[in-house]
Amino acid sequence: MSDQKKKNLTPVQQEYQKFASKREIKRPVLKNCIKAFLVGGFICLIGQFVQTIFVYYFDFTERTAGNPTVAVMIFIAVMMTGFGFYDRIAQFAGAGTAVPVTGFANSIASAAIEHRTEGYVLGVGGNMFKLAGSVIVFGTFAAFVIAIIKTMLIQWGGL
Repeated sequence: MSDQKKKNLTPVQQEYQKFASKREIKRPVLKNCIKAFLVGGFICLIGQFVQTIFVYYFDFTERTAGNPTVAVMIFIAVMMTGFGFYDRIAQFAGAGTAVPVTGFANSIASAAIEHRTEGYVLGVGGNMFKLAGSVIVFGTFAAFVIAIIKTMLIQWGGL
């Protein structure tokens, strides 16, 4: 609570705040960080394994194996979200499941599942991109700005 808000509290409220802060359960920050690191790393390990399969068994190069790897990881994350597994893993690992590709796929699939009773167009289609829309717009805009900067640097002989 900010100092300004603390000044506006009555003495009884201030005493209660002290009482509540003494009895508040301390969060195991280090333990949560370790769990997030291990689960996030395991998700990345699975992605690397999928990419290796594409390189060695389907004759992709390391550069061209990226797109199908991302597609497979999105598919796995959406299926796990649909079956309810991803949420259980997220309860355990917290931020470790926010690895960009799978976390983004989970957020879109969760919104679609949550609003499916409202219909496919207005429910699923309309609400699925509430979170994803802003991310897509920012990504597109950021890519545009970076491309402009890179083009200017190339024109001026910087790169």
